[in-house]
Amino acid sequence: MKALEFTGIIPPVLSSFESDGKIYEKGIREIIKFTLPHVNGYYPIGTYGCGPLMSIEERKKALEIILDEVNGKVPVVAHVGTADTVTTVELAKHAKKAGAQGVGAICPYYSPHLPEDYLFSHFAALIDAVNEEEFPVYVYNNPHLSQNTVTPSLLKRLAEYGLRGLKDSSFDLVNFYFFQEAVKEYSDFNVIIGTEAIFAGAFDAGATGCVCGMANIYPELLAEIYEAHKAGNKEEVQRLQRLILEVRQITKLGPTVPIMHAILRA
Repeated sequence: MKALEFTGIIPPVLSSFESDGKIYEKGIREIIKFTLPHVNGYYPIGTYGCGPLMSIEERKKALEIILDEVNGKVPVVAHVGTADTVTTVELAKHAKKAGAQGVGAICPYYSPHLPEDYLFSHFAALIDAVNEEEFPVYVYNNPHLSQNTVTPSLLKRLAEYGLRGLKDSSFDLVNFYFFQEAVKEYSDFNVIIGTEAIFAGAFDAGATGCVCGMANIYPELLAEIYEAHKAGNKEEVQRLQRLILEVRQITKLGPTVPIMHAILRA
């Protein structure tokens, strides 16, 4: 399978809503227009995109708006994870038909500490449903939110089965090294991180992309640290990492997503 070029700075697109809770199409399009000149891809309908809070039809509609606005300029890997396999597969099939370049899914949530074999079966069903014709599937590791964890052994099994990427939001750099080791024989496997907070350490450890919420509001800053990394300017990477952490603290003064929307409106 040809590897998807899903690297660099990747915003998890903020979804926008009207005061009555309906999807605000113009708001979503404005975020894409604001970020697109500075980023390398998008990972929508996940945590920052409020995917778990939306109905199935709302998730489909939001993704279609994003794909239309991006218009193929950068790759879009749609988050399709839900608490059950059937709905996850439905969303993945829709994402593929709508024109996404791949899909990602968090571990099933609500039921914590599921056995590894159960998690394997869940993701294998997702891979089976959409993985023809070079359509990559990513697993999204966020044990804090899902209460289920992707282990290096599970990642290796899934890579053997056809998984093509990992988005790791565990904040665990030690485990990140073990993830890299687990998939080292798969040259087309893509390991990216799900936070700007550990950009410097993760990219030193081999990360190729960063799904970073802050790129919704300060895309130029995230683009700057990525360019410094590519140039091998470690001092500049460290300086920008400290700045990113300082700015990030502002977004943690309350619920992060509403704060980011407020910053965009300011």
